[in-house]
Amino acid sequence: MDHEKLFNQTLKAYKTSFDNTFSTIITFQDQTEQMMNLFLDNASYIPEEGKKAIQDWGKSYKKSREDYKAAVDESYKKLEDFLGKMNKPSAK
Repeated sequence: MDHEKLFNQTLKAYKTSFDNTFSTIITFQDQTEQMMNLFLDNASYIPEEGKKAIQDWGKSYKKSREDYKAAVDESYKKLEDFLGKMNKPSAK
């Protein structure tokens, strides 16, 4: 097996592993958010400002999570592009 094919398969495995793990984290965070919203809806002793702060915090987490995923995806794409250019025979 040549090194290029082995590296591409390894890179694909890493990307798939990252995507699956990230998807699991998103599911966990979304379920936690749903439970927190249910709790906040029923917690009359928490002031509205506190509820809003907690909800804003959740929105911030989601935004950061999306930004992180986009950065990782872009990095994988750049690496794939770089390797593709490296493995093409140069025209002379």
